[in-house]
Amino acid sequence: MGVLAVLGAAVFAAFVALGTWQVHRRAWKHDLIARVDARVHAPPVDAPGRGQWPQVTLESDEYRSVKLAGAFLPDKSVRVRASTELGLGAWLMTPFRRDNGEVVLVNRGFVTPSWCGGKATCPTGPTGHTTVTGLLRISEPKGAFLQDNEPATGRWFSRDVAAITQAGGIDGAAPYFVDADAASAPGRGDGSDAPVGGLTVVSFPDNHLQYALTWYALALLTLVGGWVVWRDERRRR
Repeated sequence: MGVLAVLGAAVFAAFVALGTWQVHRRAWKHDLIARVDARVHAPPVDAPGRGQWPQVTLESDEYRSVKLAGAFLPDKSVRVRASTELGLGAWLMTPFRRDNGEVVLVNRGFVTPSWCGGKATCPTGPTGHTTVTGLLRISEPKGAFLQDNEPATGRWFSRDVAAITQAGGIDGAAPYFVDADAASAPGRGDGSDAPVGGLTVVSFPDNHLQYALTWYALALLTLVGGWVVWRDERRRR
């Protein structure tokens, strides 16, 4: 009986601890959502320059509204497989040389599988000096769609900034990329087959309350089970 009591107490404590952890995770998640929402809707600021690159992190900069001034390098574009509200297709990723010479990879938007004959080098406009606004995103070095990137064959499944720029012969690019917004890539509304920007999905799963209630319910069931065992044992005695 003593061993069962100790075991039951340990299980109860574990369930309570897990429930409490989920409560803290929920508070953290809500704070994260609030901070990201503020970044997304803030006026765009200049994208971080080379001196700031080491400080760019997922926690402090993901989804920050930024702007770039310079020109695209369209001959260095690649297509990265994508699944969006418009269906399956690809993100058109094009390096962008800023006025200060730094290169930032820009996701110009969604293109259909048939766009440009499955290639990435068709003219999309604008050409020459331009300004791009959008959301800062952190590089995705791991493959997606359960497949690894294949730079040698030009098959890309994740937006791995280092690998994409290296494949294009570009050294020292920014460690992040920018998702162009609808104003910078308005393909869906201009009647053309140009890339469609503004499709960034900003979403964070928030199931922590459900998980917390589940753990606390299991803790309560552990108490009930312990009481039933204690009652039966007492009757037998």
